[in-house]
Amino acid sequence: MTQLTTINTGNFASMAKVMGIANEKTSSSSSSLARLRINHAPIMGTAEVNGKKVNVEVVEGGAYKLEIPDGPAYYAASIKMRPFMQRFMHKRFIQSDGKNPNRYVKTVMSDDLDIDLKDNAGGFNCGKSAGYIKDWQALPQDVKDKLRSIKRVRVVFGEVEMINPTNDKGEPVEVEPTAFIWEIDNKDAFKEIGTNFATLAKMQRLPVQHIITVESSERKIPTGASYYVPITSLDVTNAVEPSESDNVLLGDFISWVDNYNNYILAEWSKKANSHMDDDDVDVVDGIVDIEIEEEVA
Repeated sequence: MTQLTTINTGNFASMAKVMGIANEKTSSSSSSLARLRINHAPIMGTAEVNGKKVNVEVVEGGAYKLEIPDGPAYYAASIKMRPFMQRFMHKRFIQSDGKNPNRYVKTVMSDDLDIDLKDNAGGFNCGKSAGYIKDWQALPQDVKDKLRSIKRVRVVFGEVEMINPTNDKGEPVEVEPTAFIWEIDNKDAFKEIGTNFATLAKMQRLPVQHIITVESSERKIPTGASYYVPITSLDVTNAVEPSESDNVLLGDFISWVDNYNNYILAEWSKKANSHMDDDDVDVVDGIVDIEIEEEVA
């Protein structure tokens, strides 16, 4: 007897499995998304002054850097970004110890940080328990140091326009609006960018409808070194009408997060299960699959 199946175009995940394309790679892999960040140190070059070559700043510190996958990097003192969505995660940088190279421990991306998130080291939250730490001063110093190294990250996906962009030689270039990911782990930057999302949420506006102009401001640390934080200006008077291409781009961003999370979950399973008996693995997998489905959906 022939089994009838209804094609449901509104549920890609289930239909993709039926049609055998669930494991096909898409254009939204981690290598196809430009990365945005603040370049804290100036880029030096040479210029001829009175017949002599001298070192000069060709790109000032605090410029925004857009790294194109397998391509060049572009710089601009200010940008206009149109955010499509945000996610949250934890990450921790671990310095090389001679045997292992510098590396990051990262968790899956989620809608918030009030839950335990699996990480690629086989643990949760990069080693930090979820929630508020009530008695910080009572913690041992080594525990404090470890917790300080674990950053909460606001991950913004969107489209960015570089204002008067240059290359790494300070030469003017043309750069089209570009899809980007920006991992924001500085505490002040985390709050500054988040204020815009909170404002739009209160107004019941979607982030993709609005443009945020972003510049940077210098901060000093006790050693005299400088770092920079974003300064934002949200345009709430002019709304952008989403287009069909925006729908496609949003879908690409969602797929990118799914691909990233699947990678982290695979690493978690590999690392966590390597220390368990087979019976324990079955039990943990049964529990964790339910938790992650709730976290990432």
